[in-house]
Amino acid sequence: MRAYRVLIPTLALLAAPLASAQAAAQPAAPPALADPTRIVPSSAVGMKQSFAPIVKRAAPAVVNISAKRVVRQQADLFWQIFGRGAPRDRVEGSLGSGVIVRSDGVIVTNNHVIENGQEITVGLSDRREFPAKVLLADEHTDLAILKVDLPPGEKLPVMAIDDRADTQVGDLVLAIGDPFGVGQTVTNGIISATNRTASSDGDSGAYIQTDAAINPGNSGGALVSMDGNLIGVNSFIYSQSGQSSGIGFAIPAVVVRRVVETAMGGGHEVVRPWLGARLQSVTPDIAKAVGLPTPSGALVADVWPGGAAVRGGLKQGDVVTSIDGQPVVDAATLNYAIGTHRPGEVLHIGVRRDKAEQTLSVHAEAAPATPARDEKVIAGRNPFQGATVVNLSPAVAEEVGLDPFGKPGVIVTKTAAGVAQQVGVQPGDIIRAVNGRDIKSVADLTSAVVAATPVWQVTIERNGHQFTGTFRT
Repeated sequence: MRAYRVLIPTLALLAAPLASAQAAAQPAAPPALADPTRIVPSSAVGMKQSFAPIVKRAAPAVVNISAKRVVRQQADLFWQIFGRGAPRDRVEGSLGSGVIVRSDGVIVTNNHVIENGQEITVGLSDRREFPAKVLLADEHTDLAILKVDLPPGEKLPVMAIDDRADTQVGDLVLAIGDPFGVGQTVTNGIISATNRTASSDGDSGAYIQTDAAINPGNSGGALVSMDGNLIGVNSFIYSQSGQSSGIGFAIPAVVVRRVVETAMGGGHEVVRPWLGARLQSVTPDIAKAVGLPTPSGALVADVWPGGAAVRGGLKQGDVVTSIDGQPVVDAATLNYAIGTHRPGEVLHIGVRRDKAEQTLSVHAEAAPATPARDEKVIAGRNPFQGATVVNLSPAVAEEVGLDPFGKPGVIVTKTAAGVAQQVGVQPGDIIRAVNGRDIKSVADLTSAVVAATPVWQVTIERNGHQFTGTFRT
């Protein structure tokens, strides 16, 4: 339900002539609230109002989630010397929270709660437990969709997803989850900020920031509006101690709905629209140069040949000022807004070009997967033996969080037991050269390692830095 609107009647005991005379001497009334549906508590009675009705409605849809996985642990070197060094299996586990979003047992949680989990259990608010299967796990959004099988005819309590995008800074919210595994816990606070991002380009997402206490185990739990609806999935905190310091972040409901819809449609990955433009936030200098009154918007620094931006009429040097009628503050805001659309939808983008405003229509589409992935596992006695590699394309770059406008190349997606792991090759490494030969494709790499040689010189790009090393195999 909405917060109650408290009206305080004005005393009207004075005669009309006296009231008229005094009215001129009274100071002007304060300006009306910008949004009359949001009322600041004006009395001690208002401050004592309870959140209990909201909790009663929302809490049954919040669940506990545990994930277990078996890892192989090497024995201590001392015991290996004496022939007792057989590896042993060890069970690791993680605890988190989740939210029931469909009565047939569909649950949303964080990807990091269930990542690599081999046995996932969902505990309901009535203390029953059910095994769960993963319908979709998306590392980019840090969301996962689970499904539990229910007894015939049973329906679970659900929490409605509220993605109306009218969340405002200062709104009251509740955080419901299972911190530290102590049992379901409710905390309250306000929306501290919206569209928070951990990077300047917005690729890490745009989050709702709240000061409601979020602690370990709250991950995947619900951020709840005063209507009792889900407006976000609690994901992480900023803290030096590891405990709540009043800076928590939740994945907005509009993203949650996209991932749920994808899973219900049978998809196993979320396809994100790509504008096909390299963007940078407008600085004061840029704003002055293009005639903007304030440093707000996203400058188009480059465009992908033949991409959606080009076909929609965007040009290098344009400043994007709005999308679908909403102002664009910076590059992160624009990237986030594009990501909330589905491929095929039309984006109405306001741009400033030559100090004039115009609106362009751009079709949202997935990043191009050209060149093809050509996934291969490298074999043979060479530094990359056991590594899985693919060709870099805008689609792959978006998938792994790299610049889609980067140079062609070959990226390592995973490593198995083999020489690659032994010499320190890691997922995310871009292979640039082998024995003086430039590597621009998987075909180049497989050709370069086919001939056995005792010494290998390789150049790898990692986190934007290139390293060259020499290995003997």
